[in-house]
Amino acid sequence: MKMSSPNDEVMDHFTRENEPTMMDIERSDAIEEDDPFLKFIDYAKSILYEIAGQSEEDDPMRCPSWSWIATRILRTCVAYSSGVTPAILLSELSLAWNEQNKSGAPKKQSDIIAKLKKKHKRGKLANTITIDSIYEKKFLQLSSVIEAIIVDAFVLPGTDICMLTLGDIWSSNTIDLYLHGRFYNIADPRTGLLKKGREVLLTGCYLRISAGSSGCPRLLPTEYFVVLLDEDEDYDAMLLGAQFCADSFSSISLDEVNEGASLSLYARIEHIGPLEVLGKYGSLQRKQITLVDNDGVRLNFSLWGEQVLIANLFSIGSMLALDKPFINSSLETSNELCLEYGSATQLYLVPIISHKEQVSVALTQNHFQGSRLLKSSNLSEGPLVSQVTLPCDSHGSIDFNNYPFRSYVVDLRDKMMGISIYGIVTDIRASKGIFSLRIEDATGAIWAKLHFVKSWSLGKLGKGHTVYISGLSSSLTPRKSLELSWYENSGGSSFFNLSCLLAFLNTPTLHRLLSLSDLSIHTRGVQVCRVWLDQIEHCHVDTRFMHTICGHLVEKAPNVEVECKFCGRGCDGEVECTFRLEVTIADETGKVFASCVGQTAAELLQISPDEFAQLPEEEQIMYPSSLEQEKFVIAIVNCRRKERCQGFMAQDQSTADWEVTRAIKCCE
Repeated sequence: MKMSSPNDEVMDHFTRENEPTMMDIERSDAIEEDDPFLKFIDYAKSILYEIAGQSEEDDPMRCPSWSWIATRILRTCVAYSSGVTPAILLSELSLAWNEQNKSGAPKKQSDIIAKLKKKHKRGKLANTITIDSIYEKKFLQLSSVIEAIIVDAFVLPGTDICMLTLGDIWSSNTIDLYLHGRFYNIADPRTGLLKKGREVLLTGCYLRISAGSSGCPRLLPTEYFVVLLDEDEDYDAMLLGAQFCADSFSSISLDEVNEGASLSLYARIEHIGPLEVLGKYGSLQRKQITLVDNDGVRLNFSLWGEQVLIANLFSIGSMLALDKPFINSSLETSNELCLEYGSATQLYLVPIISHKEQVSVALTQNHFQGSRLLKSSNLSEGPLVSQVTLPCDSHGSIDFNNYPFRSYVVDLRDKMMGISIYGIVTDIRASKGIFSLRIEDATGAIWAKLHFVKSWSLGKLGKGHTVYISGLSSSLTPRKSLELSWYENSGGSSFFNLSCLLAFLNTPTLHRLLSLSDLSIHTRGVQVCRVWLDQIEHCHVDTRFMHTICGHLVEKAPNVEVECKFCGRGCDGEVECTFRLEVTIADETGKVFASCVGQTAAELLQISPDEFAQLPEEEQIMYPSSLEQEKFVIAIVNCRRKERCQGFMAQDQSTADWEVTRAIKCCE
């Protein structure tokens, strides 16, 4: 297969392709049914269902979604590379699910919070944490979001320091916030907005825990503070009409702005861009928010540096009121205006009320996993589920993040977001810094475009590897073919390569041990075998250079700046000496000729490339023979290609049809 950068015509074919025949489907489905990783997800879901005490009449949406469980299992595996037991996995899942769905079981909440709790309809923001959890953990991440209600506003006695006592609808505790000085003008007890009952959003908070036995936590001042308005409340509606509806994007005059005029603008949040890393050394961060005013005019609202945290408070479709934004007209790329969060800017938000849509459970679920998958929580008993209700945005895109079941390629349609895919990488392409993967499952294949903050950051990835990707969105190309997009730093985005995950080998629950003779049957995805090294006279050890970021081989010439043909970036300082190894592995049932690179090759050879290079030439030749009969547990994938690679992956080419992606030496 030709591996040159795809042109637009090729990219228009990045869609579901080569849909399998019914015989292929039944064979692939049978193999997937035996996948221990998929089985454990179903088992964990049933356990969480029982712990929650759900009855047969309960909504399946109240149970953890398939993707939620899969993501947290893999996160736990990353955290515990030496392996995890089923008990640890179930414990981690149970704790995370309880934390996410904790109602707080408040012993006592103020009447203000109780009143607002009844009318609360908006969706919970992605990074929201509860005040109760702050007390429990005595820790607060800078990116955490607090959706709070002002329970009290006061001035510290003997000072002019304004304080807000905050609560939330999920907690029984309250917490005090030192209000930042830029908001003092709206904190006046007589005329200000920051009164009891006002809802606010804040992020970028630092936690201060007072000395003494009580250890009472307080929040230090933050500039990243947004006041919520309600158009159904007379006071808020009058404020919006009087202050924010006079100016529009098209009426902005640079001359008036330069003379000191201030603006108050009101617009809908149309798009929240990904995190961009700018500057020569990647030291500057930026996020751009696309706003549309009532006249349909668009402007970008740019957040710089630590300001990017404010984007965590926004949701697409919400109305944003900007008081005194900074107007930037000195853009290098165009003469267009841009709004920025200046030193005098204050933000008000009218949050969108989440709309929901009934989505039919795909017939694929019934075909591939039997009628049990149409039952809530995949239990043997329970009501049949033909539809589920999922949130959608103002553009009609439906969020599948909490979809109870696994999504298959054949089920994907236009305007889906929060998609998760579990499948096999069958091709990789690169064009202008965008990487595209062809992902295949039992129902078909689809291309996904990967967008990174800097460059490739997923480590070694090759054909035949088993991956799990969450946070994908679907759209139609101009030629009406379906494609997926993935942004590295978007909320809910994750990427796991099970083929290179060390904990996968160390966790018998997530794999089954196959013999080499079984590999001819189980050719899809990563498999685990117990083998020894055999026929060392056919062992080929090649010392090469590898780009440490992506795990691909590079050609390193003296005094020449090295560029990785896979990443398309200079990699000076990111190149290390490595092995490319081809070797015969064997067990009681047969033999396989396989290749490997990097740490896996060093693990099989039990020597580092630097140590190997220091051996005399004679010893280098004889060294592999000392490894015969050494036993390993390996992860192995079928990397057979219909056509040999060209272009940026040609130098990774091996004559072997199998790749060992991880290896652990057996103790016995």
